[in-house]
Amino acid sequence: MSKRRVSPKRARGPLGVVDNSSIEVKSDGEWHVRLVTGSASTKDYRCPGCEQLIRPATPHMVIWPVQKALLSDSALDERRHWHTHCWRRKH
Repeated sequence: MSKRRVSPKRARGPLGVVDNSSIEVKSDGEWHVRLVTGSASTKDYRCPGCEQLIRPATPHMVIWPVQKALLSDSALDERRHWHTHCWRRKH
């Protein structure tokens, strides 16, 4: 029987995708930014930048603050899905 080569598992982030997040600084603070590929997107989200739907299979970004809000259990509770162009346009 031939041996199958198994690649090592890559770290998966809280959204179930390979961790590819970075930190960006905007006028309202520091934010974790993660790119989501179209194939990893399986449901509708509402973009807080334009209030329009992000349809399934649409590449977009997931954003959450580096510092959690005072009344939140975790900064991940505050994550939001943004259209890439809406996030880039944000000050």
